[in-house]
Parts: sequence; C-alpha cells; structure tokens
Amino acid sequence: MGQENVNFWLTNRIPRYALTRFMGWFSKVEFPPVRAASIAAWKLFCDVDFSDAAPARYRSLREAFIRPLKPGARAIDPDPAVIASPCDAIVGAFGRIEQGTALQVKGMPYPIADLLGSAEDAAPFAGGWYVTLRLTAGMYHRFHAPHDLIVEQVRYISGDTWNVNPPALRRIGRLYCKNERAPIAVRLAGDGRRVMLVPVAAVLVASIRLPWLDAEADVRSQGERAVPSGARFAKGDEMGWFEHGSTIVVLAPPEHVPVAALVEGSRIRMGETLMRIDQ
Repeated sequence: MGQENVNFWLTNRIPRYALTRFMGWFSKVEFPPVRAASIAAWKLFCDVDFSDAAPARYRSLREAFIRPLKPGARAIDPDPAVIASPCDAIVGAFGRIEQGTALQVKGMPYPIADLLGSAEDAAPFAGGWYVTLRLTAGMYHRFHAPHDLIVEQVRYISGDTWNVNPPALRRIGRLYCKNERAPIAVRLAGDGRRVMLVPVAAVLVASIRLPWLDAEADVRSQGERAVPSGARFAKGDEMGWFEHGSTIVVLAPPEHVPVAALVEGSRIRMGETLMRIDQ
C-alpha cells in the first residue's frame, strides 16, 4: 500500500498537463546524447522489448515509442465471428454494461454516456459489453482494426491527463470520463452492428494520432468536435497510435461477447481473440 501511495503521488500530484506538454517536446529531441540516454532510461524502467519491432535506428525517444512491428509479428485471428484485440495490452475491468455504466475497477462505476460525450452514442450499447485494455509504457503503442469495419464518426473530447494505472483507477472516480479521449464509432462488416473504440490519453501521453483523419497533427489540434468519416479498414489494419502508454476501452452490443478465456490482469496481443459474435 505504501508503494502504491508513492506511485500515485509521483504520477498524479504533479503539474500533469505541463509535464505532458514538456514530454511531448522532449521525446522529439534528436540530439544523439539525449536520444541515447532517454531511450536507455526508458528501456531500463519500462520493460521494453524491441525483438518484434521493425529494424530501425530511432532518431528520438518518440520514434522508439511509436515503433512499428516486423511484418508477421502478430497473428490476426481470421475468423469473421471474432473481434480481435486492437492492441497489445493488459486486460483491465470488463463485463456487462448495466444501467448504462461500466467499471474502471471494482466499486468504481462510470456512465458510458459520459465517456463517449453523448447519450445517443451510448444507446446502442445498453446491455452490451465493455473491455478495458491498458497499454503500459514499454508496450507496442499502435492500435489496429479489430474486424473489417467502416468508421462512422470520431469525436474528440478535451480533458485531463490523470495516470490510468491501477493506483489512480482505485482513487479517482470516473477517471476515463475526465481524461482526454477520442471515441471512434465503427460498424462491422458482416453484421453491421456498431462497436466503439475509445482511446484514452494519460499523463505524458495526451497525443492520440489517427493519420487517416489528419496526416499532420494529433486529434487535439482542432479542438473539441465530432467528425463524420467513411474510412474503411480490414481486420488488423493499423488505425493509429499513442505517443506513450495509455488505454483503449472497447464497447460492443449484447451479441458480441468477451471470450471465456479473458482474465483481468492477463496480457493480450494485438490480433488475438477478444470477443466472439454470438449468432
């Protein structure tokens, strides 16, 4: 408990926004001694594994954060009845959406309408399912299409940059609803039902990139808005990335059921089975 309190204080009782903006600048520094020292420190403290990364000489810490994978480094479940994990992650809270709420941890509910910024967008998920996927600082930071899909809308919601690790989730109510986020509403090819992917930013990482929406800037650059889209992705296609670790909340209708093997606290890789479509 003492270690958890220290972790919470160090990562949250700080000028979060200012530190996040500084980290955004610092991570792009290409001066070789700074680059080498910062990448070495990151690897030391964050359990980073480059073995499955595409070979590269990273010019900055940021380039190392958002490294692509080697071709074939992840197996994508091809079954059309499977919704695959969009990212490498630790499985967080998951379960039924009851009375319009999900849990960030046991005893800490939040309304999905607040998460999405719209009661209308939340309505299709009444009685459905949610799965929380937490990306740690050392993980692969890109996220991918969990199924063949069409993007209907992207909404950007400005917010704070609380850490999204377990100590913060146990202390800060409705944390995901307070942080910067970008709900992505999609329809799956095949059954046409809506699924929601909600990238949530965090301390040091208030930068969500969707290059098919804006090739030059992150989603924050034009302020709060809802943007219609018709972008199409095949299962496994890259959709975007975080410029550090964070969280993706997946919302699905009642027919899309988390697989029985899903265990809170376990690791899952992009492309592995997350949900199965119950026909």
